[in-house]
Amino acid sequence: MFDLTGKVAIVTGGGKGIGEAISRALSKQGARVHIFERDVSAGTKTAESINASGGSADCVEVDITNLKGVQKAMADVGKRIDILINNAGIAHIGNAENTSEEDFDRILNVNVKGAFHCIKEVIPKMKSKGGVIINLASIVSILGVSDRFAYSTSKGAIYSMTYSVAKDYLQYNIRCNSIAPARVHTPFVDGFLADHYPGKEKEMFEALSKTQPIGRMGKPEEIAAMAVYLCSDEAAFITGTCFPIDGGFTTLNS
Repeated sequence: MFDLTGKVAIVTGGGKGIGEAISRALSKQGARVHIFERDVSAGTKTAESINASGGSADCVEVDITNLKGVQKAMADVGKRIDILINNAGIAHIGNAENTSEEDFDRILNVNVKGAFHCIKEVIPKMKSKGGVIINLASIVSILGVSDRFAYSTSKGAIYSMTYSVAKDYLQYNIRCNSIAPARVHTPFVDGFLADHYPGKEKEMFEALSKTQPIGRMGKPEEIAAMAVYLCSDEAAFITGTCFPIDGGFTTLNS
């Protein structure tokens, strides 16, 4: 089950955090993984680790906000691409009043326009034999969280984009789904706590963990496991769906 042998996959932002876990998981199931990264050091390190463990991966330096750069990166990968994971994204804290125009544009350029560029360029490569596109949405795509105005806007767009792509390309056997995580323990979380709550990292980590009814943050590997399933033939009947992986956050908080 979940065999991806011979599949060619792209994971944007696949060098660290959730993207790294997805890159490793896809490779473990037999896929050839191309990590699209601005952080070449992180992407190369992950690719080398995957190769050392018997997998197949490389790092492609690319800024997904630049369409020509994405076109070149896709061309470097080759004619065949079976899987696209739109994982790359950046966060922002703020409401509608204190979010600057520059920050708003930056969030949308990376989180929305970057995904658009990758989808636009990968679909022609998938039309002949089908393929799988997975977009990383968020629980803020479907509910309100304080001080996440720009980020929520961008992830709401990803949520809707998923449905649109799924509908438009059914006839080509291109499946498009999204995954909506709640808080996941990644290096970003540790960095955020160190920057904003120096000396209180442990206390704040526990407080954030408890916002999930299950009592903890998610693990990157848990998000990756869902991605593997959605990429596999076992999920061939699934398209146009968003999967919350949130420890009960969207349904059990009261």
